[in-house]
Amino acid sequence: MSDALRLLLVGATGLIGGKVMEACVGREDVRLSAIARREAPLPQGARMELFVADPANWVEVIEAVRPKAMICALGTTWKKSGEDEAAFRAVDHDLVLAVAEAAKAQGVERFVHVSSVGAAIGAKSFYLRVKGEVERDLTKLRFGRLDILRPGLLRGRRTNDRRVAERMGIAAAPFVNLMLQGQFRKYRAIKAETVADAALSLAKRAARGRFVHDNDAIIRAAKSLARLDEQ
Repeated sequence: MSDALRLLLVGATGLIGGKVMEACVGREDVRLSAIARREAPLPQGARMELFVADPANWVEVIEAVRPKAMICALGTTWKKSGEDEAAFRAVDHDLVLAVAEAAKAQGVERFVHVSSVGAAIGAKSFYLRVKGEVERDLTKLRFGRLDILRPGLLRGRRTNDRRVAERMGIAAAPFVNLMLQGQFRKYRAIKAETVADAALSLAKRAARGRFVHDNDAIIRAAKSLARLDEQ
């Protein structure tokens, strides 16, 4: 296990975080640790450490683990934030950036961040504007490798907070996806496990630079995970 990638996941209680943990079960090439604000059930067969701590203490966890790569799947929803802009920004921008800054200070080489399709600092939507701002600020930290994933609507079973409109969108996704062609393909719904596999695959890559991945690129990265295992 000496050559295994020391990987730290932040946001283990979310949909993507849970799928990342599942994707690491049985792998000998990854040594996974995770941070969460509350306890989360571990996948059957998982061999990993889960640190439950207040976000104010996450810096200490990062310092203790000293990972080579990190996957950030942090994020809240407009509903969970009480429809309060400051509360939403505190998680999706401030907390993400605090984690990234701590990672950079501890010598983390690779940082994979799950963002959203449409993220842009000039977006009319507050949600997408904050997503764009955090992407900009992560870039300024100059990680050896930064991967930003911009998936469309996530398909997967959440344990809580599945909104009615979101459920309807997921149910209609197979039909809507067929109509989203060309430049609109990036808005297609995508399976959460595909995004998780892509994040894991990208965390294992050594090539330096900043890379932004839309749905099609995420799917390609997920499919390449097995090929990376064989190298």
